[in-house]
Amino acid sequence: MSRALMTGNVAAAWGARLANVDYIPAFPITPQTEIIETLASWVDEGLVDAKLTMLESEHSMVTAAGAAAATGARVFTATSSQGLLYALEMLYAVAGWRVPFVMVNVSRGVASPITLEPDHEDILAARDSGFLQLHAATCQEVVDFVLLGYALGEDPRVRLPVLVNEDGFQLSFTREPVALPAASDIAELLGTFDPMGSALRGGNPTSQGIAVLDPSAYSYFRYEIHLASRAALAAWDEVAVSFAEITGRRYEPVEVYRADDAEVAIVAIGSFSTKLKEAVDRLRDAGQRVGLVRPLLLRPFPDAQLREALAGKKGVLVFDQNLSMGKGGVLHTEVCSALYGARGAPPIVASFIGGLGGRDLPSEEIYAMVDETLAAVQRGEAPPPRLLFTHRELTQQRRLQVIAGVERAKGGAP
Repeated sequence: MSRALMTGNVAAAWGARLANVDYIPAFPITPQTEIIETLASWVDEGLVDAKLTMLESEHSMVTAAGAAAATGARVFTATSSQGLLYALEMLYAVAGWRVPFVMVNVSRGVASPITLEPDHEDILAARDSGFLQLHAATCQEVVDFVLLGYALGEDPRVRLPVLVNEDGFQLSFTREPVALPAASDIAELLGTFDPMGSALRGGNPTSQGIAVLDPSAYSYFRYEIHLASRAALAAWDEVAVSFAEITGRRYEPVEVYRADDAEVAIVAIGSFSTKLKEAVDRLRDAGQRVGLVRPLLLRPFPDAQLREALAGKKGVLVFDQNLSMGKGGVLHTEVCSALYGARGAPPIVASFIGGLGGRDLPSEEIYAMVDETLAAVQRGEAPPPRLLFTHRELTQQRRLQVIAGVERAKGGAP
């Protein structure tokens, strides 16, 4: 096992390299492009024995990925933000083909207004597509989750494509120490991709992903995808054990950090979890019983594991780096759904939305969120969802609006 400093993007490329992929359909988009550039250089140098093809769009890229996986090739690709949304039609299609491959999404806020900074609007828009979703918080997890993604997606009980999410800039271009497992160990873990006799081959006519006119047949196949996704939870336990034997790193569907005896549990996904862990440590030093509960899997959603992790908590603070228009935070809704009907007194669940478009999460805001959640516990009433936004930020926006209004009055640009 070797250890090196690398960005999250290079870590993603290493995951594909260690998985010994056969085919890499690609289309560049910031901040994902470094993944494809790295793999392209390795292919040119003969370090990766794979075919890399540039397509004309992300829609074509995912189509090519699914078609190649249907022939029995092990496929890797990557995208971000508007690219993921452009490919969304084909995400649903290839999941219905039941063709496993791994696609890394480097999260970035979606237009409008346009931004290059990260949040989770893009990846959460794809949560119902049939792809499994793994959410990384570190560069180490990026490479590990790519490898676990192949083991999970190719499992005979699952046979679904996998999205591995890393936060743009906060992980994609941040260098962290990463331990790389030996290629021989990963080869033993993953084996050879077996399409189970369903691959499309010349001389062996096969119909795959056909059209159905009978609603009963459509319902049957859609529910089969759902059951396969749920089966990934059982497959995860076995895959995680095998991976831990190779690397010494054991991943549970839900990470529990200093939350066993916590009065308030923070629930979050993505790279901000590392800042939340630091805040938990400081709050613990100050005598407050606070912990972090982080789902690694978002699809399938680990309901039972989350309920167990949050059992006995008085308050649950859900931090969402997304905003579902007209509703609130997506993760907050998922957590409430998992807790509804659970035995015992339900906790007060508070919703906070922040980090949109790459907005930072200062420690002071984390402490304030905990205080507000504790106050809600004392009142016995959950507060309305709150967008993290300071008075100073609002004043600045108002100032810019005034300036824009003056320019319009002068006949300048709006």
